[in-house]
Formats: sequence, structure tokens, C-alpha cells
Amino acid sequence: MKNKSKAFKQSFTTYALVLAFYLVCEIWLKTGNMSSLMEGLLVPLCYYMILAVSLNIVVGISGELSLGHAGFMCVGAFTGAIFAVTAGAEMPEYLELFIAIILGAAVSAVFGFLIGIPVLRLRGDYLAIVTLAFGEIIKNVINTIYLGVDVEGMHITMKDALSLNLGEGGKTIIKGAQGITGLPRNANFTIGIILVFISLFIVLNLINSRQGRAIMAIRDNRIAAESIGLSVSKYKMMAFVISAALAGVAGVLYAHNLATLQATPKNFGYNMSIMILVFVVLGGIGNIKGSLIAAVILTILPEKLRFLSDYRMLIYAVVLIAMMLFNSAPKAVAFRERLVESISRKNKKEAKEEA
Repeated sequence: MKNKSKAFKQSFTTYALVLAFYLVCEIWLKTGNMSSLMEGLLVPLCYYMILAVSLNIVVGISGELSLGHAGFMCVGAFTGAIFAVTAGAEMPEYLELFIAIILGAAVSAVFGFLIGIPVLRLRGDYLAIVTLAFGEIIKNVINTIYLGVDVEGMHITMKDALSLNLGEGGKTIIKGAQGITGLPRNANFTIGIILVFISLFIVLNLINSRQGRAIMAIRDNRIAAESIGLSVSKYKMMAFVISAALAGVAGVLYAHNLATLQATPKNFGYNMSIMILVFVVLGGIGNIKGSLIAAVILTILPEKLRFLSDYRMLIYAVVLIAMMLFNSAPKAVAFRERLVESISRKNKKEAKEEA
């Protein structure tokens, strides 16, 4: 009963944190005091939060190191974008976005399952290397694909657009490295926050469920978990597939915030996967609230430091080091624990005095 109360309290504070963030941004936006730079970051903040929370399932809850998260995001982004410019073109924009999100999550989950079959047999650095390779393969394969549609259906080739041999009225959707153009751009901050809440609901319920406890038991002691009959492959696959599906949702949101979608190294490459991992590590591995806060701070900070020009990334690096020390240094951890304990004692004392 005590554990359930603690879990409810932690979930409630996480939801309240996101709600407070949304209300502050909305008030700031409505007053007209928000800069155009900050306004342009609102949707990116949402998909970065989803990516951070989803990767924490694998890294924090399951205890595995994955560097292929940008690959699943890429799969979701292009799945949603292809639907948007084909079947979704005649639909109301919110219906189109809803179906695109479902499709992006489903296709990314399928890729997660297929990749997870061989990959989850590996551990540690080997798992990280293979998932990194998957992300790079996905990005490079998409850059070679030309996809078109006409009355006869879809045509695909890896040569050039002319090789599609489209009939009259046919349309090229993916143009190799040029990507997909003419996207609807119907993502907004409110939709992004709703998706963050849905992602949190899924992740927090997984953590507090029987399956989540089994995944964490495997993380803590694989041999002991196997000895009591837990299926290691089943639960690791569950965490990996859910993480991939949520990354696909973030990808769809990302794609619907652009007019043109391209599979560039900047968007879906190695650096993107590392940046998502940094959100998780600096926020605290397994700490969902920390991942959310780290995603917001580390997304806004580089943009706010642009006026420093060449010194911008130096200060960014210093902040990363300071956050890492604050989160992991023994003295800093002990200080935080003493501070929390002191505040807790003070609150209990005040409550007794009031009673």
C-alpha cells in the first residue's frame, strides 16, 4: 500500500510538472512576450521530452545501452510523412495527424521488434554498437529511396526519380536525399503536450506494473530473475518495442512540424542519438522527471547562448559537466539527500504544530 502511494505521488508530481510547464508557456505566449526563437522551440521541446522518456525505458528501466533511438524516430517520421502526403491529404488535419501518429508508432514498433530479435542477445557495448549501426543504416537507406504513387499504386526504386515510371497524374513522394516536401505542418504545442502526457502515462504505468517490476528485476540481477521463471527475452523485448513505438510518435510530431523532411545526419544521425542519451543520463538514469527537465534545459540552453558565438558550445559543455557532477558526485548526492531530509522534517514539524 505504501509503495502504491509513493508511486501515485511520483506520477502525480510528474504530470503536474508537465502541466505547469504547459500553462507557463501558454500564458507567456498569450501575453505576447515570448520571442519568436522560443516560440519555435515549443514543439521541438515536446518531441525531445518524448524521446528522452522513451529512451529511459531501455536505458533506465531495462538497463541496456541503445544508440539507435534516432533510427526509430526516423522510421516514425517518414511513415507519418508518407501517409500525410498520400492518403491523409484529403482528411481533416487533426484526423490525419492522429492516424499518422498511430501508423508511425506501429511501424516503429515493428522495426523495434525485428531489430530486437538479434540485438537483445547482446549486452553492453556490443548492443550499443549494433543499435548505432541500425540507426545509420536506416538513415542511409532512406536517402537512396525514390518512392512515387499513381493510379496503379506505389512504385519504389533506388536509382533515380525517372526510374519510377509513373503514369499520368503520378506523384513522387520520396525524392532520395531531397526527402519529402509539401508536408502539412499541423503540429502545435498543445498537441505536443498531449502526446507527452500520453507517453508519460504509458511509461509510468509500465514502471509501476507487474511487467515493469519484472523488467527492473532482470536489470538488477539477470540470473536471479531467470531462476524464478522470468522470461528475460520477453521482458527486454517488451521494453525495447514500447521505447521504439514512442520514438516513432516523436518522429511523426517532428515531421509534422516541417515543410520538408530529409534524413540528414543532423536530424537522424549519430549525434541525435547521443543527444537523447545525454538527456537521459543528465536527468538521472531511470528518473522520468529528470529526463523531462534535462530535455527542456539542454534544448533551450544552446539557443539562448547563441549571442556568445564561439563560446556558446564551451559554456554548454561546462553546464553538462556541472549537471553530471551534481547528479552523480557522492558529495553532491549526499548534500541533496540531506537537503530533502531537512525539508521533509521541517514540513512534518509544521504539520504537527498546525494540528
